[in-house]
Amino acid sequence: MGSDGKAFTLAEVSAHNSRKDCWLVIEGRVYDVTKFLDDHPGGDEVLLSATGKDATDDFEDVGHSSAARAMMDEFYVGDIDSATIPASVKYTPPKQPHYNQDKTTEFIIKILQFLVPLIILGVAVGVRFYTKSSSA
Repeated sequence: MGSDGKAFTLAEVSAHNSRKDCWLVIEGRVYDVTKFLDDHPGGDEVLLSATGKDATDDFEDVGHSSAARAMMDEFYVGDIDSATIPASVKYTPPKQPHYNQDKTTEFIIKILQFLVPLIILGVAVGVRFYTKSSSA
């Protein structure tokens, strides 16, 4: 591909998300890595999972060599319009109902797990005591 420096929107880049047509955004630059999918040491799934977003963090977290960075130039197709990249969204865990241990069946089960062995032990001691005193 040529290095004409064309600006792409994230929506345009996101459309290229298959094995037959795979584009990535790394450090504000757009790369067509379709021909590199089979040769990527981490496998094609790594690259395919990074499509449709700014993959800079994914790229940097791996710690690519200077040779890998030099290879990127041959896949360069243009730049990303930074206004089309959404701001990072902070993860918020889903809302879960308040857990009140005293009012659940799990609490009753835990009490029974404690009491039933004590009752069995008490009955066993009573039977042993009763049979021992009757036979004497």
